[in-house]
Order: sequence, then structure tokens, then C-alpha cells
Amino acid sequence: MKSYFARRILQLVPVLIGMSIVVFSIIHAIPGDPATVILGDHATPEAVKELRTEMGLDKPLISQYFAYVKSIVTGDLGNSLRTKKPIQEEITPYLAATIELMFASMIIATVIGVNAGILAAWKRASWFDNIAMFIALVGVSMPVFWLGLMEQWIFSEKLSWLPSIGRFNAREPIEAITGLYMVDTIIQGNWAGLWDAFKHLILPGLALGTIPMAIIARITRSSMLEVLESEYVRTARAKGLSEIWVLYKHALKNAFAPVLTVIGLQVGLLLGGAVLTETIFGWPGIGRYIYDAIGYRDYPVIQSGILIISTIFVCVNLVVDLLYARLDPRINYK
Repeated sequence: MKSYFARRILQLVPVLIGMSIVVFSIIHAIPGDPATVILGDHATPEAVKELRTEMGLDKPLISQYFAYVKSIVTGDLGNSLRTKKPIQEEITPYLAATIELMFASMIIATVIGVNAGILAAWKRASWFDNIAMFIALVGVSMPVFWLGLMEQWIFSEKLSWLPSIGRFNAREPIEAITGLYMVDTIIQGNWAGLWDAFKHLILPGLALGTIPMAIIARITRSSMLEVLESEYVRTARAKGLSEIWVLYKHALKNAFAPVLTVIGLQVGLLLGGAVLTETIFGWPGIGRYIYDAIGYRDYPVIQSGILIISTIFVCVNLVVDLLYARLDPRINYK
């Protein structure tokens, strides 16, 4: 296990280098000149040239790339071209907001999806199975932006149950400690703030978690159907164990490996889908931060944001690989 872990860590190096090259190349392929965008269309050629020199945009792309890699290795993401502030300071609260939203979405998707898939497999061909799989099919096909707008219209406009925008009530701001407001309010004992942060998290969390929930439910059902026909499941039932114990203790443990794979992949999709969700709900996350930076051709911000998202995705998949050995002893990494 230790040797496998070491090999997987080493394999991350070329992956991260490849990601940095791809991100750098794509960002510099975006039409438009950042210096012109910052100074405006009426700026003089001399002013534009001076700003390009200051930002290092007049250097060859290979020199810009190595300077970019050097700054990442040293832990310096550079400064935003638009605000002139260090990106590390700017991006941290946005990243915390996205992580909180992603975590809430994955909890919703995993808890509901796994349990729906288990019950659908247990009650195969029943009315519950048919309804659950139909809802899963609709959930996979439903655009995130449409679902978000419908949630706002029903639960905010018509019923006035939940807030439709932001992370908290602007009149009662929450003091940030970790940037995760659900955690910060618990640390501070601010129960009113906890309830407010929770209400703001429900609608975007549901909108973002619907598609992963549907996919997880379908994969869980498929995997459980195969496992429920196994000899050890029939043996467990013959011993007189309760059906709940058989399903969750024996069947789910052996059926969870493919489900875990899907959960790991959905993390990357959540990070990508967060751009739409954060825009619709006014959620100040990293997706919205990158979206705003694209309009200003803010190369350092775009590069740093995409690289952070890619790194999170790669690390999540590494964790998923390592968890396989714990879930299924038949897997041999040697």
C-alpha cells in the first residue's frame, strides 16, 4: 500500500505539469489584449506598450510559462491584473465558498442517491424502483441553470421559504474565520447565523447536487442488483439477519467501489458546474471569480483558479484510488 501510494504521488507530477501547460496555452489563446482591456480602447499605444512590458506580456510565451511555473512552485500566484492585489488573498474566500457549496451538494447527492439506489435495487421492478429511476433520468437530463431558476421562483418568489441569493443576510454579516460559514458560526456559537447560512445553502446545494444525485442513484442500483444475487448475501439472509443489516453491512460494502468512483468523478463536475450555480444564486465562489476574471483578461487569476480546481480534482481521484483497498480486499495494488 505504501509503495502504491508513493507511485501515485509521483504520477501526479507529470499530470500537474501537463495541466499547467494546457491551462497556460488555452488562456493565452483567448482573443484580446489584457493591457488594452485594462487601459481601455482609447489608451495610447505608448501606454499600452508600457503596461505590457510591466506585466511581462512582451516576453516570449516560453519565458512567460517558466515564470508562471516558478511562481507556482514558490507558492506565489502573483497579483491580479485588475485589482493589483495578491491572488492568494483574493482567492481564499472564494475557494472556501465553493468548497462549502460543493461539500453540501455532495452530501445531498450521496445520501439521497445511495439510499435511493439501494431501495430501488431491493424493490426491483416495484413502483418505487420505477419512480426512482424515472426521477433519476429526469435529474440527469435537467439543466442546472433551469433548475436553479425554478427553485428561486417556487421557494423564494412564491412560497418565500428560502433566500434566493448570497451566502448570508447582508444586514447580519458573519465573521469569517475559516471561510466556511457553517463551520464559523458553530465555532462562534452564532446559532442564528448558522440557521441563516444553512438556509442560503439549501437551494444552490440542491441545484448543484441534482445531477450527481441521479447518477449515483443509478450506479448504486446497478451495482447492488449484481451484489444481491451473490452467495454471501443469500447466506446472510439464511442466517436470519435483518434485511437492513444485509443491505447496508454486507451488500453495500461490496457494491460501493464503483459508486465511490462515480462520487470522485462528480467532484470535478461539481467544480465545473459551480460556475452556473454561483452565477444564478449570486454565490461568491471560485467559479464566479474566474468568470469575472475572463471578462477582464486577467490571466494570472484565470490560470490560478483553473489550476486549483484541476489540482483538487486530481487529489480527490487519488484519495478514491487509495480507498479502494479498504473497501475491497480483492484489489491488490502490489
